[in-house]
Amino acid sequence: MMRHIFNKGTRPEAPTLLLLHGTGGTEHDLLGLAELISPESNVLSVRGNVLENGMPRFFRRLAEGVFDEEDLIFRTRELKDFIDQSAADHGFDRNNVVAVGYSNGANIAGSLLFHYENSLKGAVLHHPMVPRRGIDVPDLSGTPVFIGAGKNDPICPAAETEELSSILQDARAEVEVYWENYGHQLTRSEVDKAADWFQKKFGK
Repeated sequence: MMRHIFNKGTRPEAPTLLLLHGTGGTEHDLLGLAELISPESNVLSVRGNVLENGMPRFFRRLAEGVFDEEDLIFRTRELKDFIDQSAADHGFDRNNVVAVGYSNGANIAGSLLFHYENSLKGAVLHHPMVPRRGIDVPDLSGTPVFIGAGKNDPICPAAETEELSSILQDARAEVEVYWENYGHQLTRSEVDKAADWFQKKFGK
C-alpha cells in the first residue's frame, strides 16, 4: 500500500492526475500544481515508499544521478499495481490517468512509460532523467508527454533531457520540451506552460 490522497474531481471525463513528488516531498507537495493544471480532475497524489536519510523517494539510488535499477523496476511495478487498485477503490477510469511528476517523481512516471504499455494516457515530467537505458520501450503512439527542463540544471543536464525526448519520440510519443534558463527548481512559468499544454491535449 502507498500513502496517498484522493480528491474527487468535478468533471468525470477529465483525466485523473497522478501526482508524484520530488525527493523529500510528500503527497501534499503537488496539490497546488493540480489546481493550476486541471482543477476539475480527480487527483491521486502518492507518497514514495522509499526513505533516503529520512526523505521519501519513489525508488533507491546508488549516488546522485545513479539509479538502483533493480529497485526502480520493483517500485515501478508497485506503483503500477497501486494505480490499478486505486482505480477500482476510488472508481476512476484506469485508462484515463495523466502523471504529473517533479524530479524523482518525474523519473518514476517516465519509468512507467518505459516499462508498461498504456500505463499512462500522458505525462507532465518536470526535470526528469532517463529512467533506464538499453531496453525496448513500449509503443507510445498517441501518448502526449510534456518535459519541463532547466538549461542550467546541475542534476539533470540538457543532454539528458534531449536523450529522454528522443527515446520517447522513437517510441512514437508526442513530446514537447519546454526550456527554462534556470536550474533544477520548478518555476511558475514552467507550470503555466504545462497547464497550457494540458488544456490543449486534454481540455474539453
